[in-house]
Amino acid sequence: MIKNTRHGYGAVAILFHWVMALLILGMLGLGLYMVRLPQSDPDAFALFQLHKSIGFVVLALAVLRLLWRAVNPSPKLPAEMPVWEKGVAHLGHTGLYAMMFLLPLSGWLVVSASPWGIPTIVFNLFEVPHLPVPGDKAATEALASTAHEYGAYFLILLIVGHVAAAFKHHFIARDETLKRMVRPARGARPIPGE
Repeated sequence: MIKNTRHGYGAVAILFHWVMALLILGMLGLGLYMVRLPQSDPDAFALFQLHKSIGFVVLALAVLRLLWRAVNPSPKLPAEMPVWEKGVAHLGHTGLYAMMFLLPLSGWLVVSASPWGIPTIVFNLFEVPHLPVPGDKAATEALASTAHEYGAYFLILLIVGHVAAAFKHHFIARDETLKRMVRPARGARPIPGE
């Protein structure tokens, strides 16, 4: 099935999830590698352009994913989940969505406020204009850079928690939570305990 049901995710939501997961993990790994490179490294420029290019893809997919979610609500959580656990799950998902927007936007702001004025050429195809930065560009760049760096570390924590929760549901609770994100829903199959 393409769309979500009350009991499972559809193919579109699953595709969004896994494509974005791979892109974001790649971005985090690339970002951690890049910050350790000296600026004089001959690969630095190309890696930064790749990082920015993928960042814009992540931002575009995050917007599309949020729009898809608005018209195609997520399935219900298992009925046997405690209320506090459902609350933590909602907070975790909210944090993940927030970081999907904060990181690309803060990165874009860093580049826009930078005194170097280096353009962003997405996959060597087209240039993305810089954001308008009123006031003190140096202060804006410092703030955006801090948000980008610590946001990335926070995202890593959220991902670790997300994966741990998925494994807990699969191996300990033995419910359908993880399986729902692996295969599309097939009609209105009830969740055990509902």
